[in-house]
Amino acid sequence: MTDIRNPRDDLVPAMRDIVGPGHVIDDPALMEQYVVDWARRFRGPARAVVRPGSTAEVSAIMRLCARLGVPVIPQGGNTGLVGGSVPAEKAPEGRVPVIISLRRLDHIGAVDHLSGQFTAGAGATLGGVRRAAASAGWVYGVDLAARDSATIGGTVATNAGGIHVIAYGMTRAQVVGIEAVLPDGTVVSHLSGLLKDNTGYDLGALLCGSEGTLAVITAVRLRLHRPVARTSVALIGCDTYDEALSLMVSAVAPEARLLAAEVIDEAGMDLACAVLGAAWPLEQRHRVLTLLEVVDGGDASGLVGLDDADVVVGLDASEKARLWAYRESQGEAFSSLGVTHKLDVSVPLPVLAACADELRDIVGAFPAVEVFGVFGHLADGNIHVEIYGPTAEDDAADLAILECVARYGGSISAEHGVGRAKAAELHLTRSPAEISAMRAIKAAWDPDGLMNPGVIFAAE
Repeated sequence: MTDIRNPRDDLVPAMRDIVGPGHVIDDPALMEQYVVDWARRFRGPARAVVRPGSTAEVSAIMRLCARLGVPVIPQGGNTGLVGGSVPAEKAPEGRVPVIISLRRLDHIGAVDHLSGQFTAGAGATLGGVRRAAASAGWVYGVDLAARDSATIGGTVATNAGGIHVIAYGMTRAQVVGIEAVLPDGTVVSHLSGLLKDNTGYDLGALLCGSEGTLAVITAVRLRLHRPVARTSVALIGCDTYDEALSLMVSAVAPEARLLAAEVIDEAGMDLACAVLGAAWPLEQRHRVLTLLEVVDGGDASGLVGLDDADVVVGLDASEKARLWAYRESQGEAFSSLGVTHKLDVSVPLPVLAACADELRDIVGAFPAVEVFGVFGHLADGNIHVEIYGPTAEDDAADLAILECVARYGGSISAEHGVGRAKAAELHLTRSPAEISAMRAIKAAWDPDGLMNPGVIFAAE
């Protein structure tokens, strides 16, 4: 008799043999947290979730999936906002993916104090890495509100930015070595951390921002920084985005160092106050509020020209944390309304104010929009637009925002990645030649198209 059994029926049992029965999940109820994104806009079916505990187990899983032709989706903390870490809503026949959760790869190595580096597993949280660095007398340069959920592998895969880009750069600037598993199960490991190593292509830089479309990142060698002196934080009321940008320059003394410059609009501040159970922080209401953190010894000497401003200054740790909470609660505050569209874009600083004003006019003209806000990282031109009202599937306002940003010479994704949400709009900020070159790299690394299909590149 001919055996007509589908070899893919062996997938789940084979994965259990590799990682142990307790680390393969195929119960739909238990898989729910893995197949829905943080913003609750994107979800799709998965064959199973597998939780390997070592690079060797990742390699074995990848060899198995390659042999059976099963797509894979690498996943860290699943805090992304563009659908890049969850399955597509509909999978082609026979192409339902496996989610590889890297959360068990959470080891953090000892700090090498000579080089100012250490190695972390892909599943280590950003908060865990920052605390480990701090306990050894160092600072890891990337920080963001989801620090205790986002993983290092995920932040590398999306080239995350966060609140201190102006001081330390994006994640790519922190990566000095990487270990990853290729689609066929081959392990590439280059974790020496040599700052001078001109021996061909920088695979770490290539995988940083690749969004799981080329390989599964399993470990990263990270650059650390010496801690700064004490800082002061100021929250300042402004009338316009132009005024906020001017303050970023004029309010920082020449001898001080700018560590962060953030902006919050009135709608976002109202929601943050509601979520935090806090009062409006300034004496007057303002259309825009600017948050500046400067390195100045913690005595506010680095903040100048604010005598006539509506401002509150934090010097001690608790007061600084209170002011930062208004900014860091923005995502949570808008999500408290329900399913929210979360746009992450960047524009050149000289046109940021004009673009922000036009974005407000554009979004406000959509009848389905009930509440919206604009906030973000002022110093690096990164604007976050939050929209509540349209259904999860209604992308009309999203597209209008991306088209507006493109007209100003900006990027449709500043730090969250392209994911599935923006794949069809990649052409707005990347030329045909660039997209062709990127597709060629994808085809060379992943000839069978098994790595996170539909992410970055729209299906052809």
